[in-house]
Amino acid sequence: MRKFATFTGKTAVLDRTNIDTDQIIPKQFLKRVERTGFGQFLFYDWRFHRDGSKNLSFELNRPETEHAEILLAGENFGCGSSREHAPWALADYGFKVIIAPSFADIFYNNCLKNGLLPIVMPHDKVKRLMSESTLKVDLHNQTIFDAGGNAYAFDVDHYWKDMLLKGKDEIDITLSYEKAIAAYEHSR
Repeated sequence: MRKFATFTGKTAVLDRTNIDTDQIIPKQFLKRVERTGFGQFLFYDWRFHRDGSKNLSFELNRPETEHAEILLAGENFGCGSSREHAPWALADYGFKVIIAPSFADIFYNNCLKNGLLPIVMPHDKVKRLMSESTLKVDLHNQTIFDAGGNAYAFDVDHYWKDMLLKGKDEIDITLSYEKAIAAYEHSR
């Protein structure tokens, strides 16, 4: 997993509530076990018409949101099924941070396990940030800065903050005990 410390990125706004994982990555695209290749199908039913042409009225298809890396969304983002493919699709599309007033618990944890930073902020602050075209996210100091230099503090679990800052995932932690595991297996 790549390290995450301070990041400045372009924003995209999806000001909708209860966006479920079926919308984030529709079921027909869940045929792969690799974490890559899902970005092209992100929000597929909203991004594309039935004939495959782009839905130009969809928020992520607007020119000003092209290559956005910070997604601002409404309440209960990531609800629905527990498919891990949803954060895979968001990360593969290029998002590094998602800011919303609330997230579904499983989705929130799946984001952290996959190097995607979900930030919970009060609804009024998310609304304020939705008017910004770029934001700076400082994970070390747990602060978001808008273009005017206004700071917005956020909370993140200490364990996951440390994992993101070091660029480690749970497999890396297990592998750090490789010698102890081998010694135990040898002693049996």
